[in-house]
Amino acid sequence: MIKGFKMKLYPGQEAEYEKRHNELWPEMQDMIHEHGGKNYTIFLDRETLTLFGYIEIEDEALWAKGADTAINRKWWDFMADIMETNPDNSPVSIDLQNVFHLD
Repeated sequence: MIKGFKMKLYPGQEAEYEKRHNELWPEMQDMIHEHGGKNYTIFLDRETLTLFGYIEIEDEALWAKGADTAINRKWWDFMADIMETNPDNSPVSIDLQNVFHLD
């Protein structure tokens, strides 16, 4: 299953966002894989500061359980100062509808 979603950075945080992801914690990488995620890519539209995420997941329920892990909540707290977040520090994330796919 393919998921697409968008999030939003705060102005001036582009380089910091990229830096933090280039130094992604091994525990966070493990959590993503353990919850069925692979081929995870995030793109940035520098004009609007909109992030577009693409990830392939095995199962929606398994993937959703990853949000409840301690390492994921720690990551959300770590990222909250540079992007739009909800009250629990989860990123404001809007799922996008898949309208076309070509292998």
